[in-house]
Amino acid sequence: MIPIRDTIPRQNPPIVTWILIFVNGVVFFFELTMPPQVLEQFFHLFGIVPARYTHPDWAAWVGFPIDNYWPFFTSMFLHGGWLHIIGNMWALWIFGDNVEDRMGPFRFATFYVLCGIVAGVTHALTNPESTVPSVGASGAIAGVMGAYFVLYPRARVIVLLPILFLPLFFELPAFLYLGFWIFLQLFSGTLALAAPREVGGVAWWAHVGGFASGVVLQFFFVRRAPAYRLPARDEYRLENPWLPQAYWRNSR
Repeated sequence: MIPIRDTIPRQNPPIVTWILIFVNGVVFFFELTMPPQVLEQFFHLFGIVPARYTHPDWAAWVGFPIDNYWPFFTSMFLHGGWLHIIGNMWALWIFGDNVEDRMGPFRFATFYVLCGIVAGVTHALTNPESTVPSVGASGAIAGVMGAYFVLYPRARVIVLLPILFLPLFFELPAFLYLGFWIFLQLFSGTLALAAPREVGGVAWWAHVGGFASGVVLQFFFVRRAPAYRLPARDEYRLENPWLPQAYWRNSR
């Protein structure tokens, strides 16, 4: 299922979301200028290579800088291809503006980076033997999706489900769409752990770690000032988003 848009209109310019998309785009176009061998070295230096931290002797022998933890930050601005960056930036565009609305620009930027770091650490802990660099903003964006899951559970997400050559569009509640998404990450990550091998492809547990951190950290970053923004039609107050619809209507 491909998300197309949500039903929550933004009420403030999503400045940080725009900046993040722009920066990721600039870095990706910079990657496109590199020869393949240089790009591979670039990913190894600025992506997360778990064995670099779990096997310091090997890392020193290979030539990694000692005690350098910057990749947990820089990796979230690197992408491995067009589909990778388009998918990530599209998800950030859909879910990021509303979460930024609730946090404000500075808090949202801090929240985003923290979720990305937690996602990277989760990946390193669950794949300690991997020598394959992990890159991408998906862990940080998973944190944004986790916050959206709590803040806007009854918002509607319009999704595209291609059936053969026929595009099928329909709406799902955000809690159902995002709940199914995180279930797939957990299921796929568990299968990956059950079949140990050289880790490559999708960093499933980075998504899980990012999503979980977003669910928890949003409680500390959401602005409580009621004057900051007006609630949208599908939005529910932070303290009771999961209450039944009838109760919520009566409580207003």
